[in-house]
Amino acid sequence: MIRHLVLFKLNEGVERDDPRVVKGVEAFRGLEGAIPEIRFWELGWNVSDRPIAHDFAINSAFDDADALRRYVEHPDHQAGVALWREFATWVIADYDF
Repeated sequence: MIRHLVLFKLNEGVERDDPRVVKGVEAFRGLEGAIPEIRFWELGWNVSDRPIAHDFAINSAFDDADALRRYVEHPDHQAGVALWREFATWVIADYDF
C-alpha cells in the first residue's frame, strides 16, 4: 500500500470561506467513491495555530504505485488540482506502508 499525504497552504489573503476554497474542498470531498483506486480517504482543516502548520490536509491510500498514478491522472482529480492552483500551494509525501 502507498500512503499519499498532501498538505495545502492557502495563499496570502485567502481565507477558508473564500468561494474558490469552498469549491476546491467540495471537489476533493467528491473524489471518494468517484475514483475506484482510492482505498482510504480523509481530509480536513488544520486545527493547530502553530506558524509552521499548513491549512488543509488530505490523507489517502492506494494499492500500489500504478493505482496512485491512475488517481493522479484521473480527470476528477485533475479538475480539483486546477481549482486549488488558483489559491494555494502544497507539498506531498508518498510512502509504502
